[in-house]
Amino acid sequence: MKVVTGNDLKSGAVIWWAGDGWSRHIEDAVDVGETGDTLIAAETAAQRVNGGYVVEATPTPEGPRPAHIKDRIRALGPTVRLDLSLKPVDHDAGNWVI
Repeated sequence: MKVVTGNDLKSGAVIWWAGDGWSRHIEDAVDVGETGDTLIAAETAAQRVNGGYVVEATPTPEGPRPAHIKDRIRALGPTVRLDLSLKPVDHDAGNWVI
């Protein structure tokens, strides 16, 4: 599975391609297959995303899980204080990163 991530041009937030637009939540990300680079070029040209790239991921019941730890950290948010992450009430969220 391949998903696309980047940063929102207005807020700088980490965003994931959800098929019909961008989401801050990895759970919304969809498999882009081999179309990722074309999608990134179009979204960059439309000035909706900055620094977009394709990420290898594994599908899980909770949504895609990025293969690389860097992208799992990007998906979750700050790791030093999980109460500031995108899943502050999920006590197992730290285990998802590692």
